[in-house]
Amino acid sequence: MKAKILVVDDEADLQLLIKQKFRRQIREQEYEFIFAENGVKALEAIDQHPDVDMVLSDINMPEMDGLTLLVRIGETSPLLKSVIVSAYGDMDNIRTAMNRGAFDFLTKPIDFKDLEVTMEKTLTYVTQLKETLKAVRENNILRMYVDSSVLQFMTQETFEKSLMTSENIVGTVVFMDVCGFTSISEKEAPDLVVKLINKYFDVMVKEILAQGGLVDKFMGDAVMAVFRGDYHLDRAVESSLAVRNHINGFKEELSDQSGYFPKVSIGINTGEMVSGNIGSAALKRLDYTVIGDVVNVAQRLQSIAKPGQIVVPQAAYEQIKEAFQCNPVGEVVLKNKANAVTVYEVVE
Repeated sequence: MKAKILVVDDEADLQLLIKQKFRRQIREQEYEFIFAENGVKALEAIDQHPDVDMVLSDINMPEMDGLTLLVRIGETSPLLKSVIVSAYGDMDNIRTAMNRGAFDFLTKPIDFKDLEVTMEKTLTYVTQLKETLKAVRENNILRMYVDSSVLQFMTQETFEKSLMTSENIVGTVVFMDVCGFTSISEKEAPDLVVKLINKYFDVMVKEILAQGGLVDKFMGDAVMAVFRGDYHLDRAVESSLAVRNHINGFKEELSDQSGYFPKVSIGINTGEMVSGNIGSAALKRLDYTVIGDVVNVAQRLQSIAKPGQIVVPQAAYEQIKEAFQCNPVGEVVLKNKANAVTVYEVVE
């Protein structure tokens, strides 16, 4: 796909030089260059070409300089990344440019080999941002991993339309909790605590996504996931087994030289639930999530599951018993449930 690059510089010779140095890429339609002589003209060009992928900008220009342009681009086009190319390569200018959102900083006279490498790096990053945006739009997942500029763009474009979205869906909810991690977080250094929980979350997320699930939210040391579509319950169980087996293989060395062998407790429930934007419209903080008795029971099943155990209610067991080996656990009393619930443990 052809990349569209806006070059902003008041030097008349630069336009010709760019066209000469990148003539092969232009001829083979790898790059398309647009030119503007200052920040004001650059903003007009961005308005006319909203598909611009990146900006190469000088600092010292009439009407609007490059540092001011960085701020304006950040306000109006948060997905657009800029590289400053300037003869003013002192540390003050570099720090100011980076603080205002520049992706990189190159000095004049231009080293075109270095410029090409920087352009490729910037365009790769922009492509990743766009792919992340597409995934978030489709799946509403992994908000904590998303670049803030993507979330800002999404909020501007979709917030008003999505406020009233809600529906009844049939699916499967899974709660995965890292057992005993609270005690680890109380006695270990913060950087180790964060490193470990992110390690376990990465395992959960990868296995959930591998089975077509959506990560609904992260809650302390637990993850909530939702599976929809064909065989949603089977895929949820497959994902849970993979997470349990993977994390069972970990051994962590703690500061007191003791070993920590992490385990997960997992609760699964399936059925009809309400899907919609839940939160505060006044704060513009809403999560597209699921609520209802199915969700509540799944969380309470996780709370009674032992380390390394995956538990399901009898209704779910009846649907998966021919595909998975399950053992009866017995009747358990769940919070706010009048009657005891018969549960089973998924073994393999």
